[in-house]
Amino acid sequence: MLVRRLVALYSGLWLYGFSMAVMIRANLGLDPWDVFHQGVAEHVPISFGAVTAVTGVVVLLLWIPLRQKPGLGTISNVIVIGLSVDAGLWLLPAWEWLPARIGAMLLAVVLNAAATVLYIGAGMGPGPRDGLMTGLVRRTGWSVRLIRTTIEVTVLAIGFALGGSLGIGTLVYAFGIGPLIQLLIPLVNRHLPGFAEQPRAEVRSAAPPDRGPVRPAA
Repeated sequence: MLVRRLVALYSGLWLYGFSMAVMIRANLGLDPWDVFHQGVAEHVPISFGAVTAVTGVVVLLLWIPLRQKPGLGTISNVIVIGLSVDAGLWLLPAWEWLPARIGAMLLAVVLNAAATVLYIGAGMGPGPRDGLMTGLVRRTGWSVRLIRTTIEVTVLAIGFALGGSLGIGTLVYAFGIGPLIQLLIPLVNRHLPGFAEQPRAEVRSAAPPDRGPVRPAA
């Protein structure tokens, strides 16, 4: 089981970074978090990369009230994804043909969802932003679809208001990533422990909301 989890963790992280490279090469819009990073960078005297790092630290602080704990996956997230993005950008060409760019953008979103399910399913600690999602799901009982989409749309709106750029790919990612993750969870749920609490939360999310919240997972 440990070997399976490690394979899922590192293949998921590598695939996640590669999907980011595909999204960049498609050149049809950044994902919501990078729109946010870009918007913040327009107003502070530090680089885009520094904004990304500081945002990660702030998001990790939000784990405290959610009782989230970092793990091997949290640390590996930073290292492996960075290497994978660089490798992907080195390998992939810049596509000029619009249909190819659209296809690449759609593929990037699907790959990103699959990668997220793999590395979170490994149960060895999500990245800062996905850990925020899993913590909120656990604490509220709301669905992955609702929590992930809410987070993505919120950071997108803030980033755009601050001057970040977006495109059709941004909107496809923001509204498609949550449903795709939830759709793919059953494929790994029997083989990996990261979504062990998923079935109970899904039952609750199927009922209409009452006066309180009624549910995973990069």
